[in-house]
Amino acid sequence: MNVRRSAAVLAAVAVLGAAAPAAADSSPSPTPQALPSALYGDTDPQYDGVWRQSLALLAQHAAGAEPPKAAVGWLTGQQCADGSFAPFRADPSAACDAKTMVDTNQTAAAVQALAALGGHDAVTEKAVGWLKSVQNKDGGWGYTAGGASDTNSTSVVIGALAAAGEKPGEVKNSGKSPYDALLGLELPCTGEGAGAFAFQPEKDGSLAANADATAAGVLGALGKGLLVEPGKGDGEAAGSCVKATTPEQAAANGAAHLSGELTAEGHLLAVTPGGEEQPDFGNTADAVIAFAARGDAAQADKSYAWLEKNAADWAAQSGPAAYAQLILAAHATGADPRDFGGTDLVKQLQAAGPAAPGKTTKATEKAEDEKDESSPFGVWWFVGVCLVAGIGIGFLISNRTKRQQP
Repeated sequence: MNVRRSAAVLAAVAVLGAAAPAAADSSPSPTPQALPSALYGDTDPQYDGVWRQSLALLAQHAAGAEPPKAAVGWLTGQQCADGSFAPFRADPSAACDAKTMVDTNQTAAAVQALAALGGHDAVTEKAVGWLKSVQNKDGGWGYTAGGASDTNSTSVVIGALAAAGEKPGEVKNSGKSPYDALLGLELPCTGEGAGAFAFQPEKDGSLAANADATAAGVLGALGKGLLVEPGKGDGEAAGSCVKATTPEQAAANGAAHLSGELTAEGHLLAVTPGGEEQPDFGNTADAVIAFAARGDAAQADKSYAWLEKNAADWAAQSGPAAYAQLILAAHATGADPRDFGGTDLVKQLQAAGPAAPGKTTKATEKAEDEKDESSPFGVWWFVGVCLVAGIGIGFLISNRTKRQQP
């Protein structure tokens, strides 16, 4: 969940770099003043609108709060005729075409949220049908249809299949299931990163441990989605790495690796440039959910306790998806998200949603701060520079850092 190096981000940078002179003539997304009132958050939704909306709805459901009907309606209205979802469609009445950048992550997140809320079978069935239609021959999924399979995308689709009542192990292409894909993306029990999941193979075919992918891989290998019920695991801490021949063993190996990567305080460290010694709040929240899914309550509780003391400011700066991550972590451990170190996470999340006081004003002020009216490139030039420089990339797509091979 914690924004991985996405193909969509890299593609945006490439387009901006190649076509900058034409940027003044068109705008690929609405200005912040034009954001739909039913959308959570006030930042540009071009890359993560459906994702953050889905997490916001799922988190409220987990906390026993009924999401606004307008917010649910906005999400269902984003679906394309073939069942897929793009991050953001400014005009849902316009038919999706080849230029509409749909992806598996947004689609799978929407399925998980709408399946949890109930009453949206037609939408989720169509979305699941599309996901099945773009399954790779190795059994997994890439971020975009036809892209190389990665652990994170495969895992979030597994969660969607399970949420929709499917049996992920029976969803196959060329005889391969998504579990086969995950087993192929886990590092062996010897050498550096033993038992971890890689995001994708490197260009030379080797696998590099990735904590974010490992947290996602544990959930996927267990056949679970983003909403994990507390007390449903086996109650045992992960042991030493053993060659995985089953998804369950792969999950145990991944959890053992994550445990070894935690600091003494119980959190993971960021691996983004310049942030190697900084806490990684999002990945730590993901790890909490992964530990809880296996039933490793002791480790999940320890890491959650660290988040409770330290992550409120991070969530306030990061927006609705971050609040949702923390609420889902609280739910997985049986904690109260309305008393998160003195912060009511549910209230804060709802304040970023429909009819939130000052939402439009805040967005307008943000736009004025970021946009130089004298520049022919406007805010998209600014976003492109930020992406190239690695500034703020962690919050553009589903609050994760992703690398997607072309």
